[in-house]
Formats: sequence, C-alpha cells, structure tokens
Amino acid sequence: MTATLERTTVTPVATRVPVGRGYRFELVKLLSQWRVRLLLLACWLAPAVFIAFVSEQSSLPTDTLFGRWMHTTGWAGALVMLGFCGTWALPLVTSVVAGDVFAAEDRLGTWRHLLVAVRSTRRIFVAKALASLSVILLVVVGLATSSVLGGLLTVGNRPLVGLDGHLLTPGDAAGKVLLAWLAVLAPTLALAAIGLLGSVALGGSPMGLLLPTAVALAMQLAQMLPLPVAVRLSLPGYAFVAWNGLFTVPGQLGPLLVGVAVSLVWAVAATALAYVVFVRRDFTSLSHDGSGRRAVTAGALPLIALLGATVAVVAAVSPASGSGIDQAKVQRSVSVAFGHLYRLQAALLHRPAVTEARLAVTSSCDKGDGLIAAEGSGNDWRCVVTWHLPRVAAQGTAIYQLDVKSDGRFTADGDGPKDVNGYYPVRTPTGDEPNPLWQFDANVGLLSTTKG
Repeated sequence: MTATLERTTVTPVATRVPVGRGYRFELVKLLSQWRVRLLLLACWLAPAVFIAFVSEQSSLPTDTLFGRWMHTTGWAGALVMLGFCGTWALPLVTSVVAGDVFAAEDRLGTWRHLLVAVRSTRRIFVAKALASLSVILLVVVGLATSSVLGGLLTVGNRPLVGLDGHLLTPGDAAGKVLLAWLAVLAPTLALAAIGLLGSVALGGSPMGLLLPTAVALAMQLAQMLPLPVAVRLSLPGYAFVAWNGLFTVPGQLGPLLVGVAVSLVWAVAATALAYVVFVRRDFTSLSHDGSGRRAVTAGALPLIALLGATVAVVAAVSPASGSGIDQAKVQRSVSVAFGHLYRLQAALLHRPAVTEARLAVTSSCDKGDGLIAAEGSGNDWRCVVTWHLPRVAAQGTAIYQLDVKSDGRFTADGDGPKDVNGYYPVRTPTGDEPNPLWQFDANVGLLSTTKG
C-alpha cells in the first residue's frame, strides 16, 4: 500500500487596514510636509503678533469691522482677525490642506502602493478626509486662540462696543467672539469639501489645489454685487460675514443661521460627490491626471443645481425681498446706534446720564438727494438724526453720510454739528480716543421686517 501525502497550500487572507490606523498614517503624512508645518506655525503665532503691532499704532484699520475699537478692548482685535481670516486665510488653508490631499498621490505616483497597503478605496477616502479635517480644525483653533490672547494681553479684557453701539461686558464679548469663530467653521468646512472634490476630480492638475481659493474669491465678488438677498444668503461663504449679527441687540441671527445651514449642506454634498468620484476611479491607469468631463458632470453641475435649489428654498421662506435694504431699515439702524453711542459719549464727557427712551432718537434718510429710490446699497445715503434731551426745549440735530454695503453693513460719517459728531478727542480709561459719534459702524438686518 502506498500512502500519498498531499501538501495543502494555505493562502493568507489579506486584511484591510483599520480606518484609525489609516487616519494616523495620513495625519503624519500631512504634518510632515514643510508647508503644512509652516502654515500651522503662522496661524498660531501671526495673529497675536499682528494684533500687538497694530494696537500700538496711532492709526487703526477703521475700514475693517471693529478696527476702530482696537485701542479700547482686546476683543476687537480677535474680530478684526476673524474678518481677515474669512476673506483670505481660511480659503488658503483649505486649498493647501484639503485641495492637495488626494492630488499629491497623483503627482508622486503612489496610489498603487497605498492601495496595496490599505486594500480599500473607501477607507483611504475616509482616512484622508478626516486627516485634512483635523489639520484644518487645528489651524482654526490656532487662529482663534492666538488672536484672542494677543488682544487680551496687549489691550486688556475690557467692554466691547457692539455693532449697534450698545456696550457688551467682557463676559458677553467673550461668548459672542467664541460663537463668531464657531460660526465660520461651517463655511470653512464647505470650502474644504470643495477642495476634496477638486483634488479627487482634477487629479494632479493645479486647478484642484486652487479651487477652494477661486471659489472663495468668486463668492467675495458676488457679495459686492447688488444681488437679491435670497441669492446672497444661498452662497456657502455667507457665514463668513453673517457673524456680524451676533453683536446687535436683539441679535440678527436669521442670516447667520441660514448661512451656517447652507454651508453645512454644501459641505455634505461636496464631500459625497468627492467620495463617489473617488471610489469609481480606475486606478490601473498610470497616466491618470483628472478628467475634465468628470469634473463637470460629477462636480460642477450638481453643485450648480444645489445652488439653484438653495436659492429657491431661501426665497420661499425669507421674509425679505430684493436687496433686503430699504429706507425704514436704514433709519431704524441709524437711530438705534446713535442712541447707544450718544449715551457712551455722555459718559465719557461726564454729562448727565439719559436713557434711549428719553432721547427718543429718530432718523430721516434718503438716497441720492432724494432723486432715486431709497433702497439698496450705495455711498450716497444721507441721514438727519434728531433727539430730545430732558428739560431742553429745542431738539438736537445731526447729519450723517452713509456708505451702505450690499451685505447690510454700513459706515456713518458725521457731517455736523461739530460739537456732536465732529472729530475731537475724548478721555477714555485707555487714553484719548476719537469722539464715538464721529464715525461708527452698524448693520441692517437683511431678513428683518420694517414693521415695529
């Protein structure tokens, strides 16, 4: 009898790398890049240095929201940096991090090695998306922390003048500044998701890296145009400016909530599109460098359809129409801000205190010397403010020239009488400052009604 021995060959089963291990690997890859390290270092140090430098200057960035109060309180510097970051820094961060996280593998030709190691396109996408999100969050935390500490250490924890002239205690200012920085996370996530989509769809093309910045610039240009309020609020970057409404009483939260919701919808939609394009990609082609047709059909067209849908929804539920800026809203905003700032001026000049109700401030505003309809943005608004003081027979009168922006923010420039809204220094706890009624910033609620 012959015994036959059969040798059985056991093929080891390839196991997929867990998402957690892939995430750590992708995070280490990102943090090992010199440009990412330099970006993190700049975001954690530059805001504090900038605020400390500007706060020591005699000339302040008064054309920037809250810039005129940087000598008064440290919280103003954090808000000035927030405005700058929403315009330039955060779009650049999303381009450098999210816009390159997939394209870098195409340029280096390392997809085959990564697929062999991980064995799952889905887990690769999740790991890369989470790693880029972690770096972006670390950047935002650094910007916020550095700007707040820089302002508080340089100027101090003092009350902040709100966007309608009312005075916020340091505690209230701290809470609202924190909420404002949290609010800009939503449009930052939307830009990051657009960066992921561009990085996946365009491959190693430089356009994928530049896409978030290009989209942010396009949205900034759109905000300068006289667009209907429904279109303005439907842009995913509107929350970069809508945080202004946190600093009024009552808060103008409608535009902010709409902007945050739209940004989150865009973030989810763009990330889902990037995922679909990535898992359907043919990785066997070594010369793959993105596809123009895929970028249009899987990226641009769905997002354009999403923009149309959000415009339709916002227009249907919005209580405002047109530009959202009309005569009654401007008059009400000017009256409220003047009343608050008049009380602040009276306190600084050691005059008897008076309430807004006793002042009974009213405003009469027109546009273009009354030759055109008093609505919409423009630098040709003119307002005559009147008020009454107790036990004074004559009423006070002051004139302001207004520059109203399309997003509702306006700057009022005093045009007499000089003893009321002229330029002269007043004594404050931090030194001599310009008369608070000389120039001030305020905001028109785009979604508010003109009743009441």
